[in-house]
Amino acid sequence: MNISRKVQTLDEFTIQQYRNIPNATGELSSLLRDIGLAAKRVNVEVNKAGLVDILGDAGETNIQGEDVKKLDVFANRQFMGVLKHGISCAGCASEEMDDVVIFNDEISNNSKYVVMFDPVDGSNNIDVNISIGTIFGVYKRKSEIGKPCSKEDFLQPGINQVAAGYVIYGSSTMLVYATRRGVNGFTLDPSIGEFCLSHPDMKCPATGKIYSVNHGNFFQYDDFVKQYITECQKKTKENGGPYSQRYFGSMVADLHRNLIKGGIFMYPTTADNRNGKLRLQYECNPFAFIIEVAGGKATNGKDRILDLQPTELHQRTPLFIGSSEMIEELESFSK
Repeated sequence: MNISRKVQTLDEFTIQQYRNIPNATGELSSLLRDIGLAAKRVNVEVNKAGLVDILGDAGETNIQGEDVKKLDVFANRQFMGVLKHGISCAGCASEEMDDVVIFNDEISNNSKYVVMFDPVDGSNNIDVNISIGTIFGVYKRKSEIGKPCSKEDFLQPGINQVAAGYVIYGSSTMLVYATRRGVNGFTLDPSIGEFCLSHPDMKCPATGKIYSVNHGNFFQYDDFVKQYITECQKKTKENGGPYSQRYFGSMVADLHRNLIKGGIFMYPTTADNRNGKLRLQYECNPFAFIIEVAGGKATNGKDRILDLQPTELHQRTPLFIGSSEMIEELESFSK
């Protein structure tokens, strides 16, 4: 049998991208490879969940007052570790931690980037074996190179991201990342322990037939959201339907599917959460960057997500994100 297919690993791809960009230093490529290494470590533990002491609560609460899962703690340590001991990151901020972590050493102080990440999105699904993920956003620091980074480096609008991505730990493990040049997906090949390019130049379809929302909160949503959901339910073959409602309770799983197949993901405000529940910096900005580069849109119902100026690390926001035509139809109800 003649096999001529060229397999390109994440390392090879990022190095190739670096070589194709004039004046590139290779720091971003190195940073993405570090993130890939941490993802592989987390993947090993996810695949052993139930066989090792990784399930259940850690007996702690995070800054949001949520119970911290054991895998949250493990994953947070892995990503913190690779970023701190790499050569491309000046500091990081995690959804699981109260404040930023500044890597105050000579190499880190001369690094250009800071990283914000959610180590395990959908961690409530860990114990029931539903897909979970990691989300990250990379920013070029504003502070002076050669000195420690500052908190202001992390309080930038999402449009300033130079890269963003996610890892989904599911039936296969994938790392998807975006730069302004495009979105590319890499599937972990367990036989060689490498992420291999499997989804080059990913595009979000302009429309789809999937809407993702928690129907249990329907009567707490704003009127324009209820009107749009009702419109989704009324869709027929004559006007692009019928639609299917799909909601995992894991943002990474829902948005990964919608990125590939087309659809809209909604996490509106409710009577109990008037500012929204999702974190702007750790969840919404990275996905808004990915989806927009892929051709989709992301809004809080009024304004573009990537234009929002954060004022605090753990700021929350409502989120509507996905196929461009579906977002535009939603926006027609909010006017």
